[in-house]
Amino acid sequence: MYLKSMKSSFAQNVALLLLLTAVFSCKSEVKQDLNKTDKINPVETLAIPDAPEGMVWVEQKTFLQGAKDADQYAMPREKPAHWVTVDGFFMDITEVTNKQFKAFVEATNYVTIAEREIDWEEMKKELPPNTPKPHDSILQPGSLIFNKDVNAVVNMQNYGQWWTWKTGADWKHPDGPESTIEDKDDYPVVHVAYEDALAYCEWANRRLPTEAEWESAAQGKNTNTIFTWGNDAAQLDVNANTWQGVFPTRNESIDGFEFISPIKSYPPNSIGLYDMAGNVWEITSDFFNVNYYNELDSSKTIENPTGAERHFNPDNPYQVEHVMKGGSFLCHASYCASFRISAKMGVSVDSGSDHMGFRTVATPEMLKSED
Repeated sequence: MYLKSMKSSFAQNVALLLLLTAVFSCKSEVKQDLNKTDKINPVETLAIPDAPEGMVWVEQKTFLQGAKDADQYAMPREKPAHWVTVDGFFMDITEVTNKQFKAFVEATNYVTIAEREIDWEEMKKELPPNTPKPHDSILQPGSLIFNKDVNAVVNMQNYGQWWTWKTGADWKHPDGPESTIEDKDDYPVVHVAYEDALAYCEWANRRLPTEAEWESAAQGKNTNTIFTWGNDAAQLDVNANTWQGVFPTRNESIDGFEFISPIKSYPPNSIGLYDMAGNVWEITSDFFNVNYYNELDSSKTIENPTGAERHFNPDNPYQVEHVMKGGSFLCHASYCASFRISAKMGVSVDSGSDHMGFRTVATPEMLKSED
């Protein structure tokens, strides 16, 4: 389980205010229409082109989206499960890497949210009324990083005990201004927010997956499994980079990695997709709405769902949030178990951290436009 919106408790920990806006609630609305309005059109009647380099074809599928009956960790927002049909599409075999994101930045001179100066006048529009302005020394560009020096936790509801707002942390400096991504070309890019991911997608002629597309891909050749490899929870450590030991104070690194790992460090699922569970969270295009599944007509199969029409998270009412999927290297069964296919959390459009990234999708129609 990760961060709730901390903006409502700003007075208690002003340093965490800047990006604790649902970056991880376990439990500049910029360009967001790009994915919400890019409806998924039926493509199965079209000739399927060869997969672009680094992508794999995800076949059209009817499958059970949401919590499975045998899933003991399923949360209310994952229920009720419902059958959906999703048309075929291409998906990145891995999360977007530092090398790929660097190529985008070099081609466009793009500056990520974590690198930009903070505008208090804009920021306070998304905070509870009368929130006091923090000191200018706090209002500096940066991002959230996991506090690796936590020795003890007094209250597991105090998420600030294992998160640190780090001035100077960004995609090029994942652990702070003194760190680099040298020799880490094959690591997932992190400290990117929803807006940053959209900008990359526009440059690459790709888009973010819907939540339904993401689950279809994670299921692989299956239609009703809890995990990307099946239903055997005992296979977690060999299939995903997650937390072992006692969260958040001791990671025994049984899987070989204490924190983030390079892409392809674990076996792919049945259609060749890597790290659909663990390592870093992945942003989708759907709005995060805790009531969405309850509002669906689950008596019939839903075709190509694109998510809720509006965002809703009572724990973070001031922020527009999108669904993120897959869990990360911090996920543990004792606290959130978000390495399950149906698991999801909300992330605000301007929030990034050291354990969230993304991957992209494309349809044959999109690829035809490249010809």
